[in-house]
Amino acid sequence: MAHSANLTTLCYIEQNDCYLMMHRVKKKADLNEGKWVGIGGHFLEGESPEECLLREVKEETGLTLTSYRFRGIVTFLSDIWGCEYMHLFTADAFAESPEQCTLEDCPEGILQWIPKNQVPLLPLWEGDKIFLKLLLEEQHFFSLKLIYEGDILKNWKSEVY
Repeated sequence: MAHSANLTTLCYIEQNDCYLMMHRVKKKADLNEGKWVGIGGHFLEGESPEECLLREVKEETGLTLTSYRFRGIVTFLSDIWGCEYMHLFTADAFAESPEQCTLEDCPEGILQWIPKNQVPLLPLWEGDKIFLKLLLEEQHFFSLKLIYEGDILKNWKSEVY
């Protein structure tokens, strides 16, 4: 029996040893409410991961990415939210200078540059800490499976390529 799954992107935009993070405090009925997350969202019909990445980053931050890397696939399984396949990217350059961007205008949350070593101290999903560690270790491409019951990470498994 076929099941539909959510296809999403998530990007950690880097600058001056910081990541651009979103504190999810604005959107109604947000499963990420109160958490800090990277930038991303759901694929539109027919989009490639890269097209979704570029559109979502532009919509949420106003930034036009000019340098990015596809870093991994994260499979989320949840007893509440079903299945999601997240395409994880990092980016290290964009067309606009930071002064040109009004980052606080995002409708989903408050955007803020956070030093990379401070990000794990923020209120994050437990599974996010695992893939952030893989990103910071500069692992090449990886696949990570996270199994949640409610808000609790029950199991995980990773493969690095």
